[in-house]
Amino acid sequence: MKKQVIVSGIQPTGNIHIGNYLGTIKNWVELQNSGKYEMYIFIADLHSLTGNMSPEDRRAQILRTSAELIAVGIDPNKTTFFIQSHVQEHTELSWVFNCVTPISELYRMTQFKDKSDRQEKNINSGLLTYPILQAADILLYHGDIVPVGQDQIQHVELTRDTARWFNNRFGKYFPETKHLLTKISKVMSLLDPNKKMSKSLGSGHVIELNDEPEVVMKKLSKAVTATFVGEGAPGVQNLLLLLNEFGDQNIYQDFLTAEIDGTIRYGELKKAVAEAIVNYFADFRQKRAELLSDENKLNEILQKGADKARPVAQKTMEEVRKMVGIR
Repeated sequence: MKKQVIVSGIQPTGNIHIGNYLGTIKNWVELQNSGKYEMYIFIADLHSLTGNMSPEDRRAQILRTSAELIAVGIDPNKTTFFIQSHVQEHTELSWVFNCVTPISELYRMTQFKDKSDRQEKNINSGLLTYPILQAADILLYHGDIVPVGQDQIQHVELTRDTARWFNNRFGKYFPETKHLLTKISKVMSLLDPNKKMSKSLGSGHVIELNDEPEVVMKKLSKAVTATFVGEGAPGVQNLLLLLNEFGDQNIYQDFLTAEIDGTIRYGELKKAVAEAIVNYFADFRQKRAELLSDENKLNEILQKGADKARPVAQKTMEEVRKMVGIR
């Protein structure tokens, strides 16, 4: 029986933090290792062009993100892992989809509004049309499933609509991709636990997977526990969540009980969370450093991934060109 195809990508816009890991990447690794799916995971470097990163930073970050994904568990022997721009058919299919997608649908996308607000001085056309490129990323490999959180469902719906628009106009060809709603542990900012953990808030708000032990300790020592916004203490709940994900379950249960009966010591909790995260990602930090110390080997891995993805993409485009009448 043919395996269902899963396609997903990540922009190289900064080092991976624990919010990215728990929200997306841990699930990718679990799906990969289940052996149930044919996996395509890519570095979305073309999507990153909509932002404000310099060319030099982008080149370096593409390699860092690639190394981090491999170090955290994406296995190039199990997953087709590559850089988006190395397979040119992504952009060609995107143009075809541009020509079947009503522009009114793009203005409905909530992330266009969000991204425009964040970069008021660079509201480029790519911010509006990048969901079409995202649809091309998925449908180029006839993706059946895209694992997402609740805030990404709208993009999968547009991908499904794009397939329908194409199929209705040129004949049934693309699958109607479905979303796989994953259980996501919503990690909050260390310094403002009423906001989701994000690099855009500042380095003190996030813990990156490659942070050295002393950096993790320092960041967590400053983590907010008491707040006066809303009910409860979201900062404490955030730390307990991290301890539950990365630490010993007996230690987690002890702190959970102490929180319930009012005997918890927040300094001890922060120390326990820091130690748990440092230990959990120790192997990751070592493997990341090894990969980045040999860029030729890393580039070879990425090239092999592109070489594996390209024939699938080329076959799709050969058939699409005939269907739309340009061959």
